[in-house]
Amino acid sequence: MSNPAAAGGYPQGVKLGVDVGTVRVGVAICDRDSILATPYKTLDRNAKKNSDVRVIAKLAEELGAVQVIVGLPRTMKGEEHASARMAGDYALLLAAELAGRGLAVPVNLVDERLSSVAAHRNLHEAGMSSRNHRKVVDQVAAAGILQHAIDMQKARGADVGSRVTAPSPSVDLGVSEVDQSVPASPGDTDRSSDNGRQQ
Repeated sequence: MSNPAAAGGYPQGVKLGVDVGTVRVGVAICDRDSILATPYKTLDRNAKKNSDVRVIAKLAEELGAVQVIVGLPRTMKGEEHASARMAGDYALLLAAELAGRGLAVPVNLVDERLSSVAAHRNLHEAGMSSRNHRKVVDQVAAAGILQHAIDMQKARGADVGSRVTAPSPSVDLGVSEVDQSVPASPGDTDRSSDNGRQQ
């Protein structure tokens, strides 16, 4: 499956956004014109069976998605700690699952500082009680990650984040599989860090 790309070199079409937490994973989607990211669903994180990874890959296949954006939580100083490593490992699992399904859907890690904090704030401003935030905050955060990425792609006329390459079956999943050929996004300073959040 080929991904239609803009002249600027980034995929055009439906994209998925993913916010990875230790307990839950938020998923968002955008329209074919990549104008608006919308919260889609919240999945329980199953680190043993990775059933949530398969659900996202299947969704990408059903929607004909051209890209998956996974949020990479960094600190205020741009450092990567445990939550960032978790997101990187998850992106590798997702890339491997997509490749295993024969789908040439790129997975990019994109800086997502404070996505969950912003999501909580937006839900509060929308009048939702704090008690109900937990049900939807992850998918709202995923929508924020995806919206940020598609806006940056348009503004720059180029892809954003770091491309994650599916490892071969004989290779251990590790950060060495993150391809730095797509430059990281140095201009993402408008997102401050949600460093060690527990979801």
